[in-house]
Amino acid sequence: MKFKHGKNLCIKDKRSVFIEKGVTIGNNVTIYENCRIEGTSVIKDGAIIMPMCYIKNTTIGENTVVTSSNCEDAVVGKDCSVGPFARLRPKAEIKDKAKIGNFVEIKNAVIGEGSKVSHLAYVGDADIGKDCNIGCGAIFVNYNGRSKNRTTVGDECFIGSNCNIIAPVNIESKSYICAGTTVTDDVKTDDFVIGRVRQEIKENRAHLYLKEKK
Repeated sequence: MKFKHGKNLCIKDKRSVFIEKGVTIGNNVTIYENCRIEGTSVIKDGAIIMPMCYIKNTTIGENTVVTSSNCEDAVVGKDCSVGPFARLRPKAEIKDKAKIGNFVEIKNAVIGEGSKVSHLAYVGDADIGKDCNIGCGAIFVNYNGRSKNRTTVGDECFIGSNCNIIAPVNIESKSYICAGTTVTDDVKTDDFVIGRVRQEIKENRAHLYLKEKK
């Protein structure tokens, strides 16, 4: 093997794993089948690379598990979970004990220690603090058609499902953004933010609409 590696490297299927010579792998690392690791990537001690991962110029921290994901020019801390089907784009930085879940895309953003972006979210050009929860379907809207802008989220914030965070905006620590809210203004510490249109119910009208569609 031309790449640098430590003790007890376990490659489950050497026929389907490709590792370039510039890669460095630590001790007690496990790499499953159908993985490709390129460039200057560093896989640190105890990391587990599950099947179907593509890793390029990326550091994977100690005891981190990456599952069926694409990581390029990124840094992942220790004791993290990435994937399945996550994408870490250039300048993504995932701090220790953070979780990046399925179908999550991170680009030019910092995800703080212990924070969770569990599923179906996009975080671009943002700085997320410690112990935050970013809900399903949350979008950090970083591009207005002319320029890209940055968002800052403090520690221990909750951002609910299907929120739109319109950059540039600053969300201070321990604030709560309700599901379905579009945030366009700065949020102060301990603020509770809700921006939904109130639900209206038209009784016994659904059949009329469905009939019109036919």
